[in-house]
Amino acid sequence: MSDRIPWQVSGSYYEVCNCDAICPCRKQGEKKGGRSTYGHCDFALSWCINDGNAGGINLSGLSVVLAGTYNDDEPGAPWRVVLYVDENGSEQQQQTLADIFLGRAGGDTFKNFARIIDEVYAVRPARVNLDHTPNKENMSVGDYVSVRTAEPFQTELAVTCGIPGHHQQGQEIIADTFRVQDDALQWEVTGRCGYASEFSYSSND
Repeated sequence: MSDRIPWQVSGSYYEVCNCDAICPCRKQGEKKGGRSTYGHCDFALSWCINDGNAGGINLSGLSVVLAGTYNDDEPGAPWRVVLYVDENGSEQQQQTLADIFLGRAGGDTFKNFARIIDEVYAVRPARVNLDHTPNKENMSVGDYVSVRTAEPFQTELAVTCGIPGHHQQGQEIIADTFRVQDDALQWEVTGRCGYASEFSYSSND
């Protein structure tokens, strides 16, 4: 967005990555997170927008998925990503979603995660199907991304994630399936970790 406009989006959040549960990057109680289980992180993050607006552009009912990878040993651990925007949105809505979730519109998305994005391989309008039913979550993006929750991961400590924000408590899960097949992003693993929560982001204007 060349001229930044006020925006806000809120709804449900679900992610998976190639780490073992509980994901080392998460905060458990007062214990802060650390390095990835295997020294690199392959991930897919999804947002189902229940309520959203950007300068009068309605974003409610749309979905977004961000797939990417980073290496803990690379200085700054920069992310390299593909962003999938809901094909049900208009071109204007899709562009607005890209601006928000890639951090170009500033605000919470930039502060929480997008400032770490170093390279965007592609922004793809796609058939994004999200089901964020607790402990039964799944996400699919065309032939690119396939994820399914197997079961919740039980822990006595509160688990929080910086992407929806540490003020939001959520549920750690074990993913039965986690596959991404999209040019530079290629992996398929099972039995790895995931996390489900709520999110509420704004431009803070």
